[in-house]
Amino acid sequence: MNENLFTSFMTPSLMGIPIVMFIIMFPTLLFPIPNRLINNRTITIQQWLIKLILKQMMMIHSIKGRTWSLMLITLILFIGTTNLLGLLPHSFTPTTQLSMNLGMAIPLWAGAVLLGFRHKTKMSLAHFLPQGTPLILIPMLVIIETISLFIQPMALAVRLTANITAGHLLMHLIGGATSVLFTISTPAALTTFIILLLLTMLEFAVALIQAYVFTLLVSLYLHDNT
Repeated sequence: MNENLFTSFMTPSLMGIPIVMFIIMFPTLLFPIPNRLINNRTITIQQWLIKLILKQMMMIHSIKGRTWSLMLITLILFIGTTNLLGLLPHSFTPTTQLSMNLGMAIPLWAGAVLLGFRHKTKMSLAHFLPQGTPLILIPMLVIIETISLFIQPMALAVRLTANITAGHLLMHLIGGATSVLFTISTPAALTTFIILLLLTMLEFAVALIQAYVFTLLVSLYLHDNT
């Protein structure tokens, strides 16, 4: 229990060399490129899930928006597999790092916004000033809408970071309490162990839900600008 709670969130290194890039690239090994006429069950299920998610997200998009389909499906697969692998013991979760999540959120948000200013200039500018606004409120509303626009990527990154970090911290605390209670009271330890199992199941769901929410919000930003 004396271990620092945030030790698991530190960037791992080997002989002083950060290995976070290898950890980030590892999920790509879980999605092999099919090279057979008849795929095995794992690849078949993966392709079925990819088509289902892609159909769900691309349903609302125009032709220009659907050009982002490969980017969005790669994003949700990467975040989802990274979150799930982070639930393994003694593993590192890159999505607990705000810098990494900002590195994903800002370019995607900026690309969607710039696309809107290029193809829908009038509509994009109209978001800064709703129709029928009183003259005296125009400067204030323009400032508020500008701030809300630039907060979007921050909200994306902070939401993902906070949810994944909070779940890991809670599992760490309950796991530590369970190990201590085994030497004090077995019934209490079993109770906390059951709570830990339920929390782990919840974290599996949260890992997938957060990946879907992140990608869905990027998809909605794209939809508003195409």
